Amino acid sequence: MAKIGRNEKCPCRSGKKYKHCCAGLVQTAKPEISPDQRLKLTLMNSVREIQEQAVQKRKTNSELGVFFLYSTSEGDAWVLEMTGSDCIQVARNGEALEPPIDENPETIEVSWSHMFDFKNKQLELTAYSDKSVQLLSDAPSLEISAAIRRIRKKFSKDQLSEVHLPSP
Repeated sequence: MAKIGRNEKCPCRSGKKYKHCCAGLVQTAKPEISPDQRLKLTLMNSVREIQEQAVQKRKTNSELGVFFLYSTSEGDAWVLEMTGSDCIQVARNGEALEPPIDENPETIEVSWSHMFDFKNKQLELTAYSDKSVQLLSDAPSLEISAAIRRIRKKFSKDQLSEVHLPSP
């Protein structure tokens, strides 16, 4: 492929010079993720990132596969697993908590503390330990609901059923 000069007409046929048209798009395009970089995209890395946001009391959310992670402006952070409606808290009041996650290249084991559901468009958590229920009014409920729909479209039912391994 021949190199396009900055002052030549843009190959997209806009009639503009390349430097005023598509040249900027090439530089701002998202780079492809290499296999080595893809291996570094782990759940624990995402948990650490969301914990940092919670410590700084920044409201944010992100997705990684079947996981949805979010932090609040109060300094709380949660990890939700979208196929089984399980979740764990990874930061509380601006303090990072030790996540009960064991991750290796083949599997991710999480000791989930709660299950979640939606009641009146709010995130409702039920603790596995004592069945206590709490509503999280500051949770990004709309974003979580949208993520659930995206995951159900993205993965087949067979793939989603393989997310959870049977307990020994």
